[in-house]
Amino acid sequence: MNRGLIRLLPAAVAGVLALALAGCADGDAPAPHSTRAPSYVEPPLPSGAITAQANAPLPPAAANCGDPTASLRPGGGASTPNLDAIRARGRLLVGLDPGSNLFSFRDPTTGALAGFDVEIARELARDLLGNPDSIEYRILGSADREKALQEHTVDVVVKTMTINCERRQRVTFSTSYLQAHQRVLTVHNSGIGGLADLAGKRVCVVRGTTSLDLIRVQQPAVSVLTVPSWADCLVVLQQRQVDAISTDDTVLAGLAVQDPATEVVGPNLSTEQYGIGISQGSDDLVRFVNGTLERIRSDGTWNRLYHRWLATELGDAAIPPPPRYQD
Repeated sequence: MNRGLIRLLPAAVAGVLALALAGCADGDAPAPHSTRAPSYVEPPLPSGAITAQANAPLPPAAANCGDPTASLRPGGGASTPNLDAIRARGRLLVGLDPGSNLFSFRDPTTGALAGFDVEIARELARDLLGNPDSIEYRILGSADREKALQEHTVDVVVKTMTINCERRQRVTFSTSYLQAHQRVLTVHNSGIGGLADLAGKRVCVVRGTTSLDLIRVQQPAVSVLTVPSWADCLVVLQQRQVDAISTDDTVLAGLAVQDPATEVVGPNLSTEQYGIGISQGSDDLVRFVNGTLERIRSDGTWNRLYHRWLATELGDAAIPPPPRYQD
């Protein structure tokens, strides 16, 4: 019986039950009922979760590289070893994360990967191999993106990857294909209105993201829980093991769709330019990728993809970032 119903039993009925129990032989008497409230056991943290306490040492600042979004102009260069290898293989190896709602996720009906980043990758395969389906996806966590490029286990990473000088020390990038802004996600009526309210609170961030460094620099009084994926962050927020999540508004919008009890709050904390990650020294592939991005900006493909996947959550006024070239 439901305990709430037991509390609502009339006093007379309760008295009858008491008399019935009193008439039982000692050997038949039920064990005494404990009135102590059950203790709460906090759910375990996701596998790989690590807590960094407030005022932990900050990462060293990266050297200034000028404009990190400047990339190689499409065309030019007679040698195309990377393009030739991909064409000989017959498929493009793409690193992404199937846990990024709106960007790359499993369609619950078909089981196929779908989303804005998936469509960008399909446009690359369309131009390079003549078939948007000529892709082999490699699943990567945010912390694994650069290693996969350095070890050449993928050709490109299309995974909400911010272009910055620190990352350019290890990998290279296309021109920017989407602009985002870091913000904060919390539950409704939490009393948290932005970064200033996070002092002394616990925030979830994924390892290997620029969001982690920014939150530690701009709010050093926060305790940071790092996890492998944004889906893990949503779970620990729902279980109230953290007070908020902080990352790009594009990612937060996807999490908010999954849980309507959450909301994105506060002003923009930064501007993030997303680029397609490519191995250093792959200049022919960089130029080719930038050629595809030029095409989808000019022929309406970018706008079509944006309105299909992102406009409802992020607004329909966005335009593709203009390309910046270093040559």
